[in-house]
Amino acid sequence: MSGIFPMFQVPAQAGAAGSLPLYWDVDIDYGAGRPRWSGGNPVIVCGLEAVKSWAWRAVMTARYRFAAFSWAFGCELEALVGQPYRAGTKLSEAARYVEEALTVSPYILEARASGARFDGSTLHLSVRFQSVYGEEGFDV
Repeated sequence: MSGIFPMFQVPAQAGAAGSLPLYWDVDIDYGAGRPRWSGGNPVIVCGLEAVKSWAWRAVMTARYRFAAFSWAFGCELEALVGQPYRAGTKLSEAARYVEEALTVSPYILEARASGARFDGSTLHLSVRFQSVYGEEGFDV
């Protein structure tokens, strides 16, 4: 996995993941939906917080839309827009899409989305995942 800033290299170190190197990534301001910056440089985090940052971006990025990302990265939630499915079907498919988007990472062992609901046309759900560094989650 590479971060969203490929020009910024952080040396890999052995981490808690055993054979996986310690994961480094750009810190995310989840409320604002953008990377954190300090002194003109992205703020770098490692371990569980870095995996959380990657997971949040994976859920918030439309799969297959951006040439900069492989087809394995992103989430297919947009595929539900305009579909004639019942609300319950859309909610269960949304949870499945999120779980599939996160489990492509070798750092994430298990993922689950729960509490899916619509507020008008806006989907809200709670995401929890178990990584090699521990358990974490976020709301989208």
